[in-house]
Amino acid sequence: MAHILYNAWDSLYKEPFGAVKIGHEVVWRLQVFPDENEEIHYVNLILTKDGEEDVPYALENLNHDGLYQVKLQIGTAGLYFYHFEIETSHGKSYLEKRQGGMAQQVSSQSDLLRFQLTCFDEEVPSPKWYRQGVVYQIFPDRFANGLPNGEVQGRKPNSFIYGTTADKPYYIRDKNNEIVRWDFYGGNLKGILKKLPYLEELGVTTIYLNPIFLSRSNHHYDTADFLKIDPMIGNEDDLRELISEMHKRNMHLILDGVFNHVGKESIYFNASGSHGKNVGAAQSKESPYYSWFDFIHYPDDYKSWWGIKDLPVIDKDNPEYQKFIYGDSNRSVLSKWNNFGVDGWRLDVADELPMNFLRGIRKNLDSHHKQVMIGEVWEDASNKIAYDERRQYTVGDNLTGVMGYPTRIFVMDLLESVKSSQDIKKYCNEYLQLQENYPRDFWLNTLNNIGTHDTQRIKTVLHNDDNKVIQAFRILFNLPGVPCIYYGDEVGVEGDADPDNRRFFPWGQEKNSRIIQEVKQLVDKRKKNTLLQEGRLGFVIARGSHCPALAIVRYDDQGNSVYNWLNLTQYKQIISPENCEYLCLPQNIQQKFQHELTL
Repeated sequence: MAHILYNAWDSLYKEPFGAVKIGHEVVWRLQVFPDENEEIHYVNLILTKDGEEDVPYALENLNHDGLYQVKLQIGTAGLYFYHFEIETSHGKSYLEKRQGGMAQQVSSQSDLLRFQLTCFDEEVPSPKWYRQGVVYQIFPDRFANGLPNGEVQGRKPNSFIYGTTADKPYYIRDKNNEIVRWDFYGGNLKGILKKLPYLEELGVTTIYLNPIFLSRSNHHYDTADFLKIDPMIGNEDDLRELISEMHKRNMHLILDGVFNHVGKESIYFNASGSHGKNVGAAQSKESPYYSWFDFIHYPDDYKSWWGIKDLPVIDKDNPEYQKFIYGDSNRSVLSKWNNFGVDGWRLDVADELPMNFLRGIRKNLDSHHKQVMIGEVWEDASNKIAYDERRQYTVGDNLTGVMGYPTRIFVMDLLESVKSSQDIKKYCNEYLQLQENYPRDFWLNTLNNIGTHDTQRIKTVLHNDDNKVIQAFRILFNLPGVPCIYYGDEVGVEGDADPDNRRFFPWGQEKNSRIIQEVKQLVDKRKKNTLLQEGRLGFVIARGSHCPALAIVRYDDQGNSVYNWLNLTQYKQIISPENCEYLCLPQNIQQKFQHELTL
């Protein structure tokens, strides 16, 4: 049987690398080496748009080096899958996908693992302030209090105020595990304003705020009124002042939009009637909000987010709700806050939002010249399926990027799970798959993290080892995408799962932190090096004298490159070119790397 070669990550076999824009030419090549007396009958590319029929395309024999080639222009955006079918005088065989862009020859087409090709309509916006910057995520109640003597404003009934900011978070629950007293420290917008000099010195250029709108809880994902700032956090004047001062410092603000659900005690639902009789969907079927919700048995049984009755789900296909959130009128939720000068939005549970809803949000943001729309998607966003629908996040007309949770997984795998060079290769190839699947600008817009309000603190994950935390930050800042620091990680805040991962910032600890000094250097290095902001990604795995070592390589099409070695052991490593394996790196970059190793 003929020997056949293909590698989707090698320009000899596929050009261009990765995702393509509609109308652009894609070239596929195979190398086919038949056995003696074996005749090649045909070599076909089998290309399938997601949900449609297979379409075969014949590859032409180039009559040198065993190469067969086909050139195509993809006419419509979407997700495509492909494999190859080869028939010779010895029978049929197929090429299916393996790790690292490689193909494997198999004799049966059943359950083939197919390659993916992402085709997009247009490049997503990529403002320099976002892509070249560093983001800092703040949980508003837990960062800083800017009021005299730390006064807690806008206190809520039946709530719990901590005695000191050093207290650890704790949920007060009843026998049904329901939270009966929400807990607060008193962080507010004035506190963030007061700490802008600290953030500026750290090198932060953008703040991403967890929700700030009126709600019962401390996390504010149970919105009570989209048009009001929670009085514990501040007021509209506080927000205006914060945005004004940030813009004076060339800093920007991203708000958290929670549009899938609301709190059951919101003015829109009003389960207990606290907002008045006949106000809200649960109090009256005549309420203007009644059609927003899906009642199974009125008024007590209704569709809620993951069955959590505190969070009634809204029908995002409801025209009145769409108009309320992103309609053309300046009275819409997005328009109101965009007019304050907000610079972008992060969308909570984006995979719960229909595509037409996301496109409506994007249209509103475009009209206000807001170019950052980051979706909370935990997996590969290019092929995500939610509610039996393939989501087209990467085609260019909705999200401009997603939360980089795969980056966090990659960092933890490298620092916690590596036992051999094969482990490193596996983790790197899995991560590089995102680079192949995402359009280039979408990939570089990824908001990467090593921790958020939904995860354990990175220091806790890494067993309180400051050296490993520093390694984690080094990896984060050398990967494609925009690095996001979860407040306090830079000073070594610890914390297990929610609520422990939401401790108050330990002011004073920043003065003696080894981690923060390293983070400042990484921020400065990234700001000064365009390859770290815009470069492509590849890896070099070196079989060192003690344990495998890894180089993270960023490079451009002009042959420029920068690399950072990651030593996964406590010992000094001796690296030689002959012990290196290259992943997703063109020949000229490999040769440059080998030359530098021999100097």
